[in-house]
Amino acid sequence: MVAPDAVVIGAGVIGSSIALELSRQGRQVLVIDKAGGIGFGSTSASSAIVRFNYSTFSGVSAAWESLHCWESWSDHLGFEDASGHAAYVKTGLLIIHPGDSGSDHVLPLFDKAGIRYETWSARDVGAHVPSLDLGAYWPPKPVHSDEFFEDARGEISGIFMPDAGYVNDPQLAAHNLAMAAQHLGAVYALRTQVTGIHRSAGGSWILDLADGDSIESPVVVNAAGPWSGAVNELAGIGAEFTVTTRPMRQEVHHVPAPSGYRTDGPGMSIADLDLGTYIRDAGNGLLVGGTEPECDPLEWITDPDAADPRATAERFEAQVTRASRRFPDLRVPNQPKGIAGVYDVTPDWTPIYDQTSAPGFYVAIGTSGNQFKNAPVVGQLMAHLIAAVDAGHPHDADPVTFVAPRTGNELDLGTFSRLREVDTSAPGSVMG
Repeated sequence: MVAPDAVVIGAGVIGSSIALELSRQGRQVLVIDKAGGIGFGSTSASSAIVRFNYSTFSGVSAAWESLHCWESWSDHLGFEDASGHAAYVKTGLLIIHPGDSGSDHVLPLFDKAGIRYETWSARDVGAHVPSLDLGAYWPPKPVHSDEFFEDARGEISGIFMPDAGYVNDPQLAAHNLAMAAQHLGAVYALRTQVTGIHRSAGGSWILDLADGDSIESPVVVNAAGPWSGAVNELAGIGAEFTVTTRPMRQEVHHVPAPSGYRTDGPGMSIADLDLGTYIRDAGNGLLVGGTEPECDPLEWITDPDAADPRATAERFEAQVTRASRRFPDLRVPNQPKGIAGVYDVTPDWTPIYDQTSAPGFYVAIGTSGNQFKNAPVVGQLMAHLIAAVDAGHPHDADPVTFVAPRTGNELDLGTFSRLREVDTSAPGSVMG
């Protein structure tokens, strides 16, 4: 096996983006994943919605910069994948709030980042999406409770982002990044499991593999998604972290689109914070997911490999019933159809993109659920961070900044520090 300058653990969209950008720095990169294909983990279960509403300016700016990468995907890759390229589908996204609340915190960030948006009253929402129920039902309630069926307590309002949309094939997007990285010399070792991580006498990292082989590298990047906690444990990393990650099982469901949802193109994506659900066009139907409303218990798990990949009737009914309250013409099928994936989640749903106290060991973790859209920029900022720390920059004391090349926005990478205080004002859900 190659003698790499950097090892990336995880061949999902995040790990492959990092591999591409490290390869562009001239490094010999090795990507390791125990799965049998690229993007087979959390990436393949992503709804791949591209939106810009986050609780921090750096999060908003990363999403806005990434949009420009998705819109010119071939240029971003710099390589033509023989398997074809993932495509960006611009649908616009409506974020529904109960009444006039919920938008004040994000709009100044949009203004600063240069993001287009419109504020919509209930009347505006009805004019653009006439098939929607305009009632406000906040807070979300269990779908089997009497309270769920109570009358509306006013009307909704919303923020519309005309440039938002989705990537049509998240797994293909990861494959595109991986092929571009391999074109520059990166090597992918699939079906390869790391069983031990320790330091050599010279300070490099030695990764022991299940087949008895071992690899030595001065740089290791943990981008293992739901398995990232286990990887950190192997390396003895994490004691100083003030922000931790946990694996969470989540489901996304597929249902027939209601009448009136589409007109002359893909239907609008909708994040309904009032009822606790989201939907996006899926060509032959709708994808329906949840926004972690407090009334629905979260499904924390200990072993990502043991998670059932099948949709459950209980979760299907809960999420699709919420969506049908907003779309009265949406029918709830008798049989669940969808997939389950495992997220890697921090308490404030902001990822950790950082160095660690162990020189040469970096983390890009806590990314699942709301960071797929940011993957192109995550690769860039992680490569930028690694180069700066390699050059002696004291990132913990003086956080590195990253200037987004297309939009010019400056991202404070301290926002994603492992040592940050958990933001208690953040949404506390996939909306990040």
